[in-house]
Amino acid sequence: MKFLHSMIRSFDVNKSMKFYTELLGLKLSYKADLEDCTLYYLKDEITGVEIELTANFEKPENKYVNGEAFGHFAFEIDDFEEFTKKVNELGYKYLYEPFEIILKGESDIKKLKIAFIEDPDGNEIEIIQK
Repeated sequence: MKFLHSMIRSFDVNKSMKFYTELLGLKLSYKADLEDCTLYYLKDEITGVEIELTANFEKPENKYVNGEAFGHFAFEIDDFEEFTKKVNELGYKYLYEPFEIILKGESDIKKLKIAFIEDPDGNEIEIIQK
């Protein structure tokens, strides 16, 4: 079995496409027009994993309400300084500024630098520096 994609609904697909393609570097791989929505498959070309953005034609009056069970997507970057520049240039802001955490395994310890941002629909995105 192979994990293929996660689906999220997009209230404003243009804002979401800009966020996921320009900031996070995903590439549009497929688009499908259905009777009640349009599906946009955005692929991470390194792993092959996709996020499916669903743009329903009938939308709630306000933005979608995110469930309490979903936490976040996580993306790896090479350098926070370079990424932060891109965040600022594109007009986004960190939800939580970069900070360090320590992961303790049975035989090793890892130090990670992480931060969080939100996509245009309020989904949290964790950014992890290699």
